[in-house]
Amino acid sequence: MDKIHLQGMEFYAYHGVFEEENRLGQRFRVNLILEADLKPAAAKDDVEKSVNYAEAFEAVKEAVENQTYRLVETIAEKIAETIFERFNIVEQLHVKVIKPDPPIPGHYDHVAIEMTRVRP
Repeated sequence: MDKIHLQGMEFYAYHGVFEEENRLGQRFRVNLILEADLKPAAAKDDVEKSVNYAEAFEAVKEAVENQTYRLVETIAEKIAETIFERFNIVEQLHVKVIKPDPPIPGHYDHVAIEMTRVRP
């Protein structure tokens, strides 16, 4: 399977278990790897046979910003559902949702959820 990478997408949204997170919001980063057969797109030099990166970014943005969820796991699942709905060429994907500033005391770079999903 060929891979399309969209790395380091950043969004501001209102997800979290704590009330302050839902009220104040915070940053989220998303890394996405889409697996598909890109040979037809390459052979014809045809974006219609591939995934338009701008459209994929917008799909992820909608999944992250248009709803409020308690869990980062839910955000990742919604991203996967949205990508499969919009891009028939994608057979499998890997999504990582990073929460760089969770309300957890201590020193760390970030917390994250990473999922792999196969087209149902």
